[in-house]
Amino acid sequence: MSAIILNGEIVHYEVLGRGRPVIFLHGWVGSWRYWIPAMQSASTTHRAYALDLWGFGDTAKSVNNYLIEKQSDLLDQFLKEMGIGKVALVGHGLGAVVALKYTSKQSFSVDRVMMIGFPVNENDFDERLANNPPSELADWLLGQSTDNEAARAEAPKADKHAIEISLEDLKSIKTLNYFKQLKTAFLLVHGQNDPAIRTPNLDSDGQLTGQAHHIVFEESGHFPMLDQSNKFNRLLADFMALESGESPRRLQLKEEWKRRVR
Repeated sequence: MSAIILNGEIVHYEVLGRGRPVIFLHGWVGSWRYWIPAMQSASTTHRAYALDLWGFGDTAKSVNNYLIEKQSDLLDQFLKEMGIGKVALVGHGLGAVVALKYTSKQSFSVDRVMMIGFPVNENDFDERLANNPPSELADWLLGQSTDNEAARAEAPKADKHAIEISLEDLKSIKTLNYFKQLKTAFLLVHGQNDPAIRTPNLDSDGQLTGQAHHIVFEESGHFPMLDQSNKFNRLLADFMALESGESPRRLQLKEEWKRRVR
């Protein structure tokens, strides 16, 4: 277990591999741990970090830190403390919101962003996320599969207030406006069968810029990185292999993704 002290509080993280840095940010259910398969895949070419946000996993819990702005500040301080320069961000759910918030303020520090299970509009999440204990949320989103025990086992560590406060805060953020202003290359990924986050129809919600692309995993739920880990890791590798500043829309030109992903 690795940890640093930020603002007098413990922040837990793990790291694998060598190369250009990529940071994995977990969602509202679970912790850094469910990123292990993706981290192992990415670590063959990159230095992969994953950290627990305030109120989750083994990071300190304090209601004063649960606003999205505070979670974004955590990421900022972590990067500075670790001496990490330009970075790629991979965020899921809450982590995707934090990644977008950070990138909107520090675009010069972010090379590219992948946002998974992201609520494109501020009300695109099921209210059960805010109204149920973390362990029940894990059972709801993970089902009976034994392949997802890393997320299930870590869920009870979350402070329920961290989920509630961040979701309420999300309602005040016009995320689609951020998309239209973002100049950093970014990729949106959704699971078609996600019961917690609505899969957006971007043709009606608002067109993405040329620096953005949207991919839907038709056989995945809330955790595409677990439900279809091999497929997700291939996409992640392709995304990370793009030249800096190159639009992820080039990914759709590959026959493999034309066949399997829309």
